[in-house]
Order: sequence, then structure tokens, then C-alpha cells
Amino acid sequence: MTQQLQNMTDKQCNNAPASYTDLSVLMLNCTLTRSPSLSHTEGLLKVAEGIFQANGVAVEILRPVDFEIPAGLAQDYSGVDGYYRDDWPKIQAKIDACDILIIGTSVWLGEKSSVCNRVLERMYGYTHNFNDKGQYRDYGKVGATLITGNEDGVKHCAMNILFSLSHIGYTVPPQADAGWMGEAGPGPSYMDAGSGGPENDFTNRNTTFLVWNCLHLARMIKDAGGIPAHGNQPDAWDAGCKSDFASPEHRR
Repeated sequence: MTQQLQNMTDKQCNNAPASYTDLSVLMLNCTLTRSPSLSHTEGLLKVAEGIFQANGVAVEILRPVDFEIPAGLAQDYSGVDGYYRDDWPKIQAKIDACDILIIGTSVWLGEKSSVCNRVLERMYGYTHNFNDKGQYRDYGKVGATLITGNEDGVKHCAMNILFSLSHIGYTVPPQADAGWMGEAGPGPSYMDAGSGGPENDFTNRNTTFLVWNCLHLARMIKDAGGIPAHGNQPDAWDAGCKSDFASPEHRR
């Protein structure tokens, strides 16, 4: 962490409006690079991790590429469709346990990584299940994204990732994306010497805003007991309780 960011973090932490020590964050680093090799995306994730940890928040960074994750929408492919093993259920359990999910990805050909696509697809395979309020299972969770690369594409990738999270039930705070892009074309990546990435004020500012907005929103949702369960329960709708929906057949 740069001294500039450290100073900013210290100032914020000394004036935090609430306690966040009961919150947990899972960061899925959708790099194409297996551990323990260098991941530029992880370099940016660790900036956010430092701010979370300074506020007593539990953080785990995980690289899905280190695991065996078959393609598809089923919940578990172990012994199915010729797959011997499926590690996704273990990752999904970590997703279910966290309050805040941050998806990190590199940019390739202007798009999020293939690993990121697979993560979102496997998450989507669980969306037909409900939480204990009868809402879709991811209601009450907060989602955001951090992106790196040396070509343009942060906003394009963030647009897709944040929509995907919102669509399956996540709540997306303001300024829920941040990233770093080097010069267009071949050049240094975020963690390379002389890249300017870790010192970039715009990236550091947006990353800090992202972290705090995630914390504020997760705090509000947790304190409220989640998203209110009224007018958003699929089983209730299917049973005929179509809250506030004006049906032409019932007009008089």
C-alpha cells in the first residue's frame, strides 16, 4: 500500500461511523494465472483488502483458476457429464457465507476473463433456490468489482459484472467499480515496476470509495435484517399473491 493510500486509510478508519467487525468479504480473483504466480488483479484487490482489514473486516481472496470448475449451470458436476470432480460447491459455500462479494478480473480482448464468465455462470446455477425469507437466495448480499489490464475495458466489464450480480439478487452500492488500465497496447501491467498503477490517485480514490460504500450498504442491510420480504417472494407470486399488480381480469 502506498503511503498516500495508507494516510487516507488511517484518516478514514479513525473516523468510522460504525463498527464493521461482524462483516466478511470474499474476493474472487478471476485471473487466468494460478497461485502462487504474480496476479496483477490481486495487487489491486489487496489495496481494497487493506482498507477492509483496517476496519476489522474478515477478508478472503480466492483464485477460482486454482480449482476444478466445470462449465455449466448445475450445482454439482461431480460424477456427472464425464466430470470426475467439481470444486464449485466449496466456493459457493464461501459465497453464501460472506456479506460482501467482490469479483476481480483482468481484461482480455475488451472482455472480462473466461474464468470470470464461468464464475458468474456457476453462481447463476444456484439462483432458483430461496433464502429463509422466501426471496431469491442472494438478496441481502452486497456486490462490487475491481478490474485491471493494459487495454481499455474497465467500464464495459464492470457494466456486465454488476448487472449480473444485481440480476441474481445482489445489492450494488454507488461507485461499485474501480480499476486500473495502463496505456493502450503492450506495456507494463499494474504490479510491474514503473507502471504507476499502485500510485494512481484516481484508482486509489475509486477503490477506497468502493470499499466504504460496500461497508455502509452491508451495515445498513445487516442492521435491517436483510431486504424486506414483501412483494418479492416467487412462491407467494406463484400462489396468487400478486402484490399491487393490477390485473385486467379483476377490474370493475
